[in-house]
Amino acid sequence: MRAITTALTLLAVVAAATLPAPAVPARAGTTGTAEPAVAAAVGPQPGTFTGKGFDTCTAPSQAAMDAWLAASPYRAVGVYISGGSRTCAQPNLTATWVADQTRKGWRLIPIELGYQAPCGTRTPKMSADPATARGQGRTAADSAAAAATALGIGAGSTLYNDIEQYPSNASCRAAVLSFLSGWVERLHTRGYLAGMYFSGSSGITDVCAAYDDTRYLRLDQIWIAWWNGVADTDGGTYCADDRYADQQRLHQYAGDVTETWGGVTMKIDRNYLDVRAGTPPASWSVTVDNATSGGFSAGAAWGASAYSGQRYGADYRFATPVAASDVAWFRASLPATGSYEVSVWYPADPGYNDRTPYLVATTTGNRSVAVDQRAGGGRWVSLGVFTLAAGAGDKVGVSRWSAGTGYVVADAVRITRV
Repeated sequence: MRAITTALTLLAVVAAATLPAPAVPARAGTTGTAEPAVAAAVGPQPGTFTGKGFDTCTAPSQAAMDAWLAASPYRAVGVYISGGSRTCAQPNLTATWVADQTRKGWRLIPIELGYQAPCGTRTPKMSADPATARGQGRTAADSAAAAATALGIGAGSTLYNDIEQYPSNASCRAAVLSFLSGWVERLHTRGYLAGMYFSGSSGITDVCAAYDDTRYLRLDQIWIAWWNGVADTDGGTYCADDRYADQQRLHQYAGDVTETWGGVTMKIDRNYLDVRAGTPPASWSVTVDNATSGGFSAGAAWGASAYSGQRYGADYRFATPVAASDVAWFRASLPATGSYEVSVWYPADPGYNDRTPYLVATTTGNRSVAVDQRAGGGRWVSLGVFTLAAGAGDKVGVSRWSAGTGYVVADAVRITRV
């Protein structure tokens, strides 16, 4: 995004008189003035909106915003609210500024500019390890949500993560998509929708290609950087029309352009939005340990051990691989048929299986996902997102029928609605 390196340029200034703040009556029993109410945006941002917007590095002054509101075709503005890669000072960006713009009719596009692709040139870079990158996505979401809350941009708003162009390859793509999965997961738990800004030729291509990939969580909105000069939300060859098709797109169609409206000149990027307000999926999650009453079943060949300090709970179950069906099942009751992320916990050890088969009981049959239990233990490891049926039943299993060597381990699973 051009706004990373180009500061707002005001070539003409509109004079604005500064009016004294009105006196606030003191609360009963106190002296002086009462504490003012916390400024807040009017409704979710950008909410439901179709039309033109612009973004620039530094949030413009009130005088500039008023001049452009009166004279320009734009009604939405991108603002950088958080992130370690922000290079512009934000002297104007306060909760009062946010409340004033939305009260006057502006829609805000809140942007986090932080972690960048591990194969790109910008810094700071996210980890090339997908599991670590996913955790960094959660951290970025926490940062953005906290900044949005402080500015009065409330729950239900969409926060957009800005990851600049990168030379995509398989490993880099996996890291970026995992990062975004963490971003989506955490923002939903904080009550926000999850968006992203990407170059059409790198991130948009990768995200749209992974639209149905159950290993990753799907974004709520995408912001396509494709400077073709056309004010619409078409993604061209970068994103098929049937992906993010339900008022879920923004298109940055021109960049580094200078425009003058109402006597105020700014260098901006031009955008076209077709988005609508939504509600993040209700948070619901269940964790089932091998010791959960009524939540685990396994045959006689499955032993119990407390050997590893990486275990979840008091112990875990293990068995030798065999060319036969002998599945240890984790049972859970789900509130509704829908999309759920399935994560597993296991202790890692060089003597454990490098291709442990996990079975996920989806609405279309069991799906098998192989996990290397020699590495990455002592934490939640995502198997992906799957469509699971409502009600009680065996949802996730660990099979002994492995092509690998070493003990297969069944410790704990976590199922989270997304």
